[in-house]
Amino acid sequence: MLTGLRLENIALIERLQLEFSGGFTVLTGETGAGKSILLDALDALLGGTGPRLLRQGSERGAIEASFNLTPPLAAWLEQQQLEAEEGEILLSREWRLSDDRLSSRHRLNGVAVNRAQIQELRPLLLDLTVQGQTQQLARPGQQRRWLDRFAGEPFQALLAPVAEAHRAWRRAALALEQAQADWQQLQQQRERQEQVLADLEAAQLEDPDERQRLQAEENRLAHGVRLQQGVMALIGRLVEGAEEAPSALDHVAACEGELASMQQLDPSLAPLLERCSDGLAQLQDLARELDRYGAALESDPESLGQLQERIAQLKALERRHGKDLVELIRWRDALREQLAPGGAEASLQALEGAERSSRAARDRANGALTQARQAAALALQEQLLARLRPMGLTHVRFAVQLEPTSPTEEGADAVQFLFSANPGQPLAPLAEVASGGEMSRFLLALKTCLAAADPHVTLLFDEIDAGVSGRVSGAMAELLQDLAAQRQVFCVTHQPLVAAAADHHFRVAKEVRDGRTHTRVSQLRDTQARQAELAELAGGDSGETRSYAASLLKREASAGQAA
Repeated sequence: MLTGLRLENIALIERLQLEFSGGFTVLTGETGAGKSILLDALDALLGGTGPRLLRQGSERGAIEASFNLTPPLAAWLEQQQLEAEEGEILLSREWRLSDDRLSSRHRLNGVAVNRAQIQELRPLLLDLTVQGQTQQLARPGQQRRWLDRFAGEPFQALLAPVAEAHRAWRRAALALEQAQADWQQLQQQRERQEQVLADLEAAQLEDPDERQRLQAEENRLAHGVRLQQGVMALIGRLVEGAEEAPSALDHVAACEGELASMQQLDPSLAPLLERCSDGLAQLQDLARELDRYGAALESDPESLGQLQERIAQLKALERRHGKDLVELIRWRDALREQLAPGGAEASLQALEGAERSSRAARDRANGALTQARQAAALALQEQLLARLRPMGLTHVRFAVQLEPTSPTEEGADAVQFLFSANPGQPLAPLAEVASGGEMSRFLLALKTCLAAADPHVTLLFDEIDAGVSGRVSGAMAELLQDLAAQRQVFCVTHQPLVAAAADHHFRVAKEVRDGRTHTRVSQLRDTQARQAELAELAGGDSGETRSYAASLLKREASAGQAA
């Protein structure tokens, strides 16, 4: 419930603060006084993009509204990790004009919130209906959304499985689509792919490090002569000696003999003798290893040629396909799997089966949703007709048409409201054939039918009773009263019958002060003030209109006592 509204520098309003109660509230006043400004302000507060509202000559403006906390609103606040204050929320929007640039900011209980959050919050607080709202009817999916709201909570439980089934089918369909595209590409390139695989198979690629290993072996074989010379020089110095000089082994052996003699004289030299003996043994091992290495270095031009040919083959493969050896081996393995009998075909068949299964699950969920919509459509037809006929539409016909459409997360039904107000006139799309007055009555009847689905949302009607007769406006007033028994209802009206039916009455007037126009809003709390305003609505303040206004208020008072 909307409990309070504060405006500062908005349109013709310099400052205004109002408090509201539950039930049925009307706003009346002369044309152009600014009655719709209050509804425009609430629309702007909740993310609307209507006319620019900042008061001319002002650099700052603000709208602030307080709402009672409801269960859906409390759940949303918890989801957003926001806190309510003493059972209510305070929502504000502030505008600032700087360098001809207008900016605004939303706050909820003092915390900045973004536009997306405001759009989520709006349907939990307000439902605004204006006369001739045909653009809303034409909005894609709007009539389906109204039908789904009317269907209530049991129907809402069907929507989540439908959405999940659709997403699962979409994932399966996309995977199949990609696999089919890959399969088509494979078929188109199969001959080339088979040639590539034959080329890679012929190369017998097994070791990802083969090229590096062969390169090292090539270096060893290619420099065999130089390595042989080095081995001979080393062995000469270690074993044979050079330029008639003793070899390294001879020198170390002589050292070992001298230390052995010295150790006989001084036993403390035993460790040094041991170390010398170890060094001699290591040099002898080194000489033997060098001899074996040299024996293996015998020149082998044929082996070198084969090795170089293999390296050239690997390099050519890498250049031809633009991949290194590791990538070539992976590619070869992938081609083996793709081109193997039943390889890609089996994968494609599995994806086709998964898509068929998920499509069947999607269609089952959509079928259950369609049945529920058909039942809701019949109930909506019955309830709407019952509310439309008393409003001067004696011969009205209405039907909810469901047609199959491409499946989405909301099901596979296209919903169209069909309408006929006159005998002999065929049913046709509502937005195409309903007049302004008929549309007003239809929207009021529809919102009445939807009231049970959204019991916590405040309803606002902007001159929805414009252009209708007194008898029809009386029927509309009764509907508004019925709505107000379940919801908080606001209505901007020019109809005295509607204004007389209200629980709370606000008058909007214009006045000029210091050369500037101001809008003033005052609550009419006593019977005389309301009677005077109703008389103005009925055609001017005269004895006849005063009597008519008094009779309206008396009738409403009697009806209230009877209730």
